[in-house]
Amino acid sequence: MSSFTAHDVKTLRQATGAGMMDCKRALTENEGDMEAATQWLREKGMAKAAARADRVSDQGTVALAVDSHAAAIVELRCETDFSAKAADFTTLADELAQIVLAGGEDSVGTREAAIQDLSLTKKENVRLGKVVKVQASEGNILDTYLHTQDGRGTSAVVVEARGVTQELAHEVALHIAFAKPAVLHRDEVSAEEVERERVALAEMTKAEGKPEQAWDKIVAGRLRAWYAERVLLEQGMFGEKETVESRLGDGEIVRFELAAIGS
Repeated sequence: MSSFTAHDVKTLRQATGAGMMDCKRALTENEGDMEAATQWLREKGMAKAAARADRVSDQGTVALAVDSHAAAIVELRCETDFSAKAADFTTLADELAQIVLAGGEDSVGTREAAIQDLSLTKKENVRLGKVVKVQASEGNILDTYLHTQDGRGTSAVVVEARGVTQELAHEVALHIAFAKPAVLHRDEVSAEEVERERVALAEMTKAEGKPEQAWDKIVAGRLRAWYAERVLLEQGMFGEKETVESRLGDGEIVRFELAAIGS
């Protein structure tokens, strides 16, 4: 016969976020064994999480962990900003970032159960977004930036650079958070995407009634502007005329990583 107290039920409920009757049933099914009951609820919670998996989780928090030669970003997503701002949510994201910094990107899987438990507690589709670790090569420098709002990280940037000062690397990191480029170099944009945009710009230019002899020049100019929205080196620093590439001079951005809630 199962042996457990009302205090056991309360403890299990606090630990899992499950309902009172579910906790009673879990303890009954597992003869009062708290660990087994927790696992039982986790498994039931996993089924609920699967049912929520198609719900949009465009809120969340971004965590950043840094040491002298490496940095890690972990994006933990959910459905509401209310959940994203909660201490248990931001704490788990911070823990995950530290785990990735220490053990690499695959190590985040060691906390899968904690993510599932949080999904159960929040009754939302809680999932990982971007998970990345940047290890600076010898002679390169790292710079990072974490933008916080209402107690949670909303965007995180890591920049690996060489031949630049720490101050300039940080300036570029701030710009990335502001401008949200998709790629570092133009050649990272797929040829198919470029061709689709070129065709769309050509049709728009024709529809505007521009002189036919000017079409190629107008489309080329608009395509440059389109690239500048996506390509870091072609963007104007903080929206000004001077490009990032020009500001770098002889220096180089080797790599950047960006994670932003809502993007």
